Amino acid sequence: MRILQENLSELKKSIDEDKITLVAVTKTHPVEKIMEIYQLGQRDMGENRVQELLEKKDHLPSDIKWHLIGHLQRNKVKYIASFVHLIHSVDSLKLLEEINKEAQKVDRVIPVLLQVYIAQEETKFGLEEQEIEVILQSEAYKSMNNINIVGLMGVATLTEDEEQIRTEFKVLHHIFNFIKTKYFSDKSSFETLSMGMSADYKIAIEEGSTLIRVGSILFGERNYKDINL
Repeated sequence: MRILQENLSELKKSIDEDKITLVAVTKTHPVEKIMEIYQLGQRDMGENRVQELLEKKDHLPSDIKWHLIGHLQRNKVKYIASFVHLIHSVDSLKLLEEINKEAQKVDRVIPVLLQVYIAQEETKFGLEEQEIEVILQSEAYKSMNNINIVGLMGVATLTEDEEQIRTEFKVLHHIFNFIKTKYFSDKSSFETLSMGMSADYKIAIEEGSTLIRVGSILFGERNYKDINL
């Protein structure tokens, strides 16, 4: 726990916790490791896969705020609708409709982020700015009462070129400001700009991020071969 405590303390020195939400990305890390960072005061945890999230959730304290940060399939929404704190990765109107439907069943309004495509990588998911506008102007979206779009999320290109990363984050921040001004100017809840991971969170914060998703700089490198829950 000492190394984890040092890593968390060092990370917190570089962020303003009043302005930046820190989500600890726990994918592939065992329950014991998550419990350690919980005991250090961390409550926001992020998982990429619904199955792994479900396997861990029941073994951990109920006041953890679970963030679904990975690509979400529509048929998996029902498993997390009753408890998920924030879904970061909404990349289609159909997914938004599914979240609204499942949220209605459990009498919740689920906060979500629209994922924006900013990277120069075909493997990344996300919406173009024009696609976001089409969704927000649609009658389908306007009729939804059980979702609350609270901001945007993006993943930068995996590259060592810091200027490219910075440019991509600048683009995302620009889109965030445009969408907020045009569609959410009267909603104070639209305030989350989720960008920045372990390798690029400092650049992301400089470019306006309000939420960072970090794992390896807290827990160390992941062991994908052996996940002990």
